[in-house]
Amino acid sequence: MEQAGSLSARGSTGSAAPDIRTASVRVPAQARTADVERERGVASDESRSASGARGEHTHSEPPIPHPRVEAARPVEAARPVVQRASVRGQILDALRTALVAGELAPGQVYSAPVLGERFGVSATPVREAMQQLALEGAVEVVPNRGFRVVRRGTRELAELAEIRALLEVPVVLRLARTVPAARWAELRPLAEAAARAASAGCRATYAECDRAFHHAILALAGNDQLVQIADDLHRRAQWPLVGGPVPRGRADLMADAAEHLALLDALTAQDLPAVQSLVREHFADN
Repeated sequence: MEQAGSLSARGSTGSAAPDIRTASVRVPAQARTADVERERGVASDESRSASGARGEHTHSEPPIPHPRVEAARPVEAARPVVQRASVRGQILDALRTALVAGELAPGQVYSAPVLGERFGVSATPVREAMQQLALEGAVEVVPNRGFRVVRRGTRELAELAEIRALLEVPVVLRLARTVPAARWAELRPLAEAAARAASAGCRATYAECDRAFHHAILALAGNDQLVQIADDLHRRAQWPLVGGPVPRGRADLMADAAEHLALLDALTAQDLPAVQSLVREHFADN
């Protein structure tokens, strides 16, 4: 997917440059203003043409006759970079889904070329995505081998749940006093989508819906940094465990999704005691 290019030989531009410079030097002082302006115009056009040729690192492409058109080409050249970043993002999402679904086992080492064959892409976007996961703490780099999925235990999961509760519970309680019922009603489709994913028993899909629901609630506080930190903690809490309880099944997911709907009902009614009880239980269960 990466594109390789080579610089052209300098001979094609080197021969043109002396003529331009000579033409610039030979412009004599003329008595007639019109002749002076005409000579200057010719020299300026030739200089711009030579400059455009020196910046055009190609092999056999004909010179561009209009330098102004050439100035727009760097924008077009940036398109492959955008496309590669898009592929990297898609691979990153796919790897995160595989982590939540347990398809990438804790303690196992995965190489970028092998994963690239699985996703039908080159090793480069896979390696870049895995490096991002390494920054997030999901995997660790194994020199000359690839990336190992980090082993996590129940203590780490409990610590993450505690931190999330310290961040989110006060915010939700504050929002319960200030956000009108109509705004809470707008979040119901997210809670219902999570309920459908739970009913289907799809852990990966439910994880996405769960994060989307919590993200939408915290976004009402208008604190982007809080939303970003909470989302990172939530994602880490969804990674697989080693030596922990059996992964959550369909019944557990449905119970968790039901808490979302009950919380929305309490928020809409501004039932603060019920909100506090539900939100604390929700984090205790997670």
